[in-house]
Amino acid sequence: MIAVKKEGVLIQKTELIFENEGVLNPAVIKEGDCVHLFYRAVSKGNYSSIGYCKLKGPLTVEHRDQAPVIVSEFDYESHGVEDPRIVKIEGIYYLTYTAFDGVNALGALATSSDLMHWDKKGIIVPQVTYNEFNALTANNIRINNKYFRYNNHQGVIQKQEPKKKVLLWDKNIILFPRKIDGKFIFLHRIKPDIQIVVAVRKLEELNSKFWVNYFANFDKCIVMKPKYEHEASYIGGGCPPIETQLGWLIIYHGVQDTIKGYVYSACAALLDLKNPMKEIARLPYPLFKPELIWELKGEVNNVCFPTGTALFEDTLYIYYGAADERIGTASVSISELMKELMLNTVKNEK
Repeated sequence: MIAVKKEGVLIQKTELIFENEGVLNPAVIKEGDCVHLFYRAVSKGNYSSIGYCKLKGPLTVEHRDQAPVIVSEFDYESHGVEDPRIVKIEGIYYLTYTAFDGVNALGALATSSDLMHWDKKGIIVPQVTYNEFNALTANNIRINNKYFRYNNHQGVIQKQEPKKKVLLWDKNIILFPRKIDGKFIFLHRIKPDIQIVVAVRKLEELNSKFWVNYFANFDKCIVMKPKYEHEASYIGGGCPPIETQLGWLIIYHGVQDTIKGYVYSACAALLDLKNPMKEIARLPYPLFKPELIWELKGEVNNVCFPTGTALFEDTLYIYYGAADERIGTASVSISELMKELMLNTVKNEK
């Protein structure tokens, strides 16, 4: 098994109003020797905004803002902006996040040229109901029945806000850090699998017509499915893909339902560089899982939720939400991780 070092808690909640309930799930981008963290900050009542801190090297906090840098502004995010991820493509920073309106949790996008001023582009995932999803995917012969059990929010949420239309949740929007053949590619997640969107020249193409066509071939867009015990319930995207000579390194999260409830672990896989629909390898065990008290106990127990990485020479630092209350860091030799993955190659059936 690959050796992973838990580096400890990086930052915790403070008494500031915007982050007095928790800090978690940071978007991470490295520039030189500095690491920028855009983290989910939770205030009382479970309203989230995005805070910011700057690291010197992988582990030393050099600066931390005293107010959020991205807040709710529009109806589609009225109850919070959550779980950001970030990449830089052709000089522009793309920050994806979950927009929550109190009923619906959907992937949204903001862009920046300087990491300070953000231009919100709105929701970029399909806005369809559960019944519409059911109808659009009716001819997909390989759809797991879990899709229809996990995604029927009707009756659960609508009691809270009956006037709002209940939509299919689509979260964990993660762009690849460069275009492939001149086109944007991103991972997203409708439970229980990880899906992929390939070949979009402009993000404006993600309109209702695009999604109707997408769902008609939905079974062909599933890039990863739960396979091992630690991810048996469902999986979802974690950190932006890391380009290596052997393929795209994917650090994602796997969820297992146990007698103690759901357990969220960090997992690792490898996708083909030219065709990221093709899975090359996957660890048959968690890269790391909740073990320490601050990962086992918090706002949500038993959670290691990876969302960002920074590479310093051969050491890959993985930043993650721990028990939905604090941010932890783990480190691993990327060369050793790649060797371990290549010992666990998988037969691709696509």
